Amino acid sequence: MLHGVNVLDLSRVLAGPLCGMTLGDLGANVIKVERPGSGDESRGWGPPFDPRGESAYYLCCNRNKLGITLDLDSGAGLEQLGRLVAGADVVIDNFRRGTLERRGCLPEQLLALYPRLIWCTLTGFGPDSSRPGYDFVVQGEAGWMSITGEPDGAPMKVGVALADVLAAKDATIAILAALAARATGALPPERRRLFVSLYHSAAAALVNVAQNTLVSGQPPRRWGNAHANLVPYQLFAARDRSVVIAVGNDGQWAGLCRVLGLDALARDPAVATNAGRLAERERVVAAISAAVAGRVAAELVSALEQAGVPAGVVRSVPEALTDVDASPLTGVMPLAEGVPRRPPPRLGEHSALVHARGWEAFGSAVSAGA
Repeated sequence: MLHGVNVLDLSRVLAGPLCGMTLGDLGANVIKVERPGSGDESRGWGPPFDPRGESAYYLCCNRNKLGITLDLDSGAGLEQLGRLVAGADVVIDNFRRGTLERRGCLPEQLLALYPRLIWCTLTGFGPDSSRPGYDFVVQGEAGWMSITGEPDGAPMKVGVALADVLAAKDATIAILAALAARATGALPPERRRLFVSLYHSAAAALVNVAQNTLVSGQPPRRWGNAHANLVPYQLFAARDRSVVIAVGNDGQWAGLCRVLGLDALARDPAVATNAGRLAERERVVAAISAAVAGRVAAELVSALEQAGVPAGVVRSVPEALTDVDASPLTGVMPLAEGVPRRPPPRLGEHSALVHARGWEAFGSAVSAGA
């Protein structure tokens, strides 16, 4: 889909590399630039490490790229960077503001010089902030931790670096929109200069929780595995393992009552609507909990699915990975159109090739099995 689009990935750790990898999954030519010697710091974020010594963290977001090292404190490194920028359609970076500029690499000047160039910078807290963008800090400051965890427990982060992931997705969307707009005609430099912040992506991702607050004027509370606006929509303990039941409308409520044999609740007008069930949360949840406790999870989920009620067992990560195309080398493909054409590069693996051939290096055969 993005065949022939050249992406220069100057980023490191997760959000920027994940954006670059997603563009690579869609067919773009992506060159990852790292510092000599140590490279992307996520290379050391382990264990686990694979048999070649590569960290699982690094592997998760760097497939479908060629990898080079450049010393941006040297004239030769900056000269090579300039040649790559000249042939790029997109540059991704997550340097703190001023880092590139102090080395004489000025994105605004380069955008004026190259009318096709799109430059996307990922930041922690916006283009004018020098604060480092670590997901954990963003989850705390963007309100996520205040609504995550048990009601009487401590604030809790999400188990995945989701602020990074969402910012990567937002950056990818912004880049794709800029590429589409560029295809219809020339864009001024300011429309090709993109900024995406982890904080803004995380705040926007509060969606219905944010809207609840804006409409009610009240701060949200932690609900654990329950839902602020829907009942029943939470975790229940079956005989052998936990299940999630997510009733989103009154028809599903009727189906749930049939499967669980809750005839009295099914006939009770006080809980016939979601607003009523919300008001009677404790009574409804207690009745469902008692009915679920004696059921085998898989059999219950099957019966609920046949009745049109959204439900599932709580699976482990290894169980979940059995249902997707997952590789210890190239990870999980999130896009149906994506193809794992190249494994994540070793540090500086393609430096000589790219130095000699520039963007034409992608004409060389580099397969996912290399």
